[in-house]
Amino acid sequence: MMTARDFRFGVNLFTAGPRKAWQETARRVEDLGYDVLLVPDHLGMTAPFPALVSAAEVTTRPRLGTLVLNAGFYRPALLARDVAGVHELTDGRFELGVGTGYAAAEFEAAGLPFPGARQRIEHLEHTVTEVSRELAAAGHRVPMMIGGAGEKVLTIAARHADIVNIAGAGPLPGSGQADPLSARVGFVRRAAGERFDQLELGMFLAAVHIAGSGEPDLFVPRALYPDLSEEELLALPGVLHGSAGEVADSLRGIRETYGISYFATADRYLAPLAKVISQLR
Repeated sequence: MMTARDFRFGVNLFTAGPRKAWQETARRVEDLGYDVLLVPDHLGMTAPFPALVSAAEVTTRPRLGTLVLNAGFYRPALLARDVAGVHELTDGRFELGVGTGYAAAEFEAAGLPFPGARQRIEHLEHTVTEVSRELAAAGHRVPMMIGGAGEKVLTIAARHADIVNIAGAGPLPGSGQADPLSARVGFVRRAAGERFDQLELGMFLAAVHIAGSGEPDLFVPRALYPDLSEEELLALPGVLHGSAGEVADSLRGIRETYGISYFATADRYLAPLAKVISQLR
């Protein structure tokens, strides 16, 4: 039986703003007890690498990562150079999170063709393989997270990543899975083989609501699952609501049942999840 890992908590910060405001946010993330400060990779938002280096200037404890880089925006040699630079400038606190990219409009805005799913998945595997090779050759040990929901991306994650982020934890269209989270963890276990016990499993918390703080904010899960009713959204394993103690118990249950110990959420749920973190320390 796999020994339970310690909890880790991350927050994905979608808005940076001016340097002073950004660094104040970074300090707050650290003060609230988060283990990882994360930045997404979307056009129209702050570029992740300079934002993370700036956050490193005013924090000492949290790891710094991407949730997640769009592999389609990068070529491996150039990405490896940038990752090595961020690794050095953050005193080794950087964690590289990478995915296939999914927003056709962003590829178009960047002047890039939007490949089909198979080509994007193949490029992801090529990218993570080459980046890992180049970093190892240069003597850099940078933890890698790969996020996804489908079997092909989870296979790449199981074979190459240090951290597997099981995206969504909701039902895949037409899957008929009664417990999609169990199905995905089981798939990762089979795909990883002997590597499985070395993997850290993570999931994204689409919403966190603490009882007594008004109506649940379901903005993020609605965006992820627009066809689900409010009742169905509230039943998702990545949508947590109740008292801080009840939500903490839910996370203990997820860790015990599925082996998932790394939980990240969006910045709009920064304060609610912090109340839960304090229950688990």
